[in-house]
Amino acid sequence: MSLRTLTTGTELRAVVRAAQHAGHTVGLVPTMGALHEGHLSLIDAARRECDLVVATVFVNPTQFGPNDDLGKYPRDVSRDLALLAERRCDIVFTPAVEEMYPPGFGTTIDVGVVAGPLDGEFRPGHFRGVATVVMKLFQLAPADRAYFGQKDYQQSLVVRQLVRDLNVPIEIRVCPTVREPDGLALSSRNAYLSAGDRRRAVALSESLRLAEKLHRAGERDPQAIETAMRQHLAAAGGVEVQYIALLRDGTVEPVTRIDGPTVVAIAAIVGGTRLIDNVRLELSDER
Repeated sequence: MSLRTLTTGTELRAVVRAAQHAGHTVGLVPTMGALHEGHLSLIDAARRECDLVVATVFVNPTQFGPNDDLGKYPRDVSRDLALLAERRCDIVFTPAVEEMYPPGFGTTIDVGVVAGPLDGEFRPGHFRGVATVVMKLFQLAPADRAYFGQKDYQQSLVVRQLVRDLNVPIEIRVCPTVREPDGLALSSRNAYLSAGDRRRAVALSESLRLAEKLHRAGERDPQAIETAMRQHLAAAGGVEVQYIALLRDGTVEPVTRIDGPTVVAIAAIVGGTRLIDNVRLELSDER
């Protein structure tokens, strides 16, 4: 089956429902385009697990604040379509803004406390826009499974909360972060980085590896790990840290001592580009 492009929600829902009626499982991969190997790894996961793979390419305006990068967010739909076809995606949904938000649209979704801190603090309204568009996509493509990346840790929590609270019958799959050989997490926004900024940006993943190293050596004090990370980032230069947080895995609750699965999350601005990353301190690291 060659890649089929749909632009209306009515078409998309009909295709998904027909596939399910025929006994096929459907996997959904929501994206904002500017695809990279991180996105494509989600397509691969859906391809392995589902009979029909649906991707969406839509730069969602409601998750951008007034000072965000909506106007310059990278867009290359032709390239995206070629990459999706190469990875054997079946359907791609590329709606216009008016299709998703028709005149008079006024309903939004607030998932509560999970959206408040961290990215919610630095990007007010962001997760309301994410939750709203994801819920709309789940309505238009009522798939069996939906695939998201671990790099967007808090976003994955928001989506899981949405599904639980609103009884959405879709299984959420969160797949591992894909990285460059030097450790930098893949992101569409990496395209903004100059050569110098690109070199400095590696300090984020290096600081996370430092956290892992300290944890393996027996460090259990979150403050000690955060301090070491901040020192490393300061030494790199040109990295403006917004937050470093050590969180109980599966939550946005800070830990006072690392005594179980813990996520170390970071957000920083490098050369005007906001980057996020995280790592999970695994139980296997416990001593």
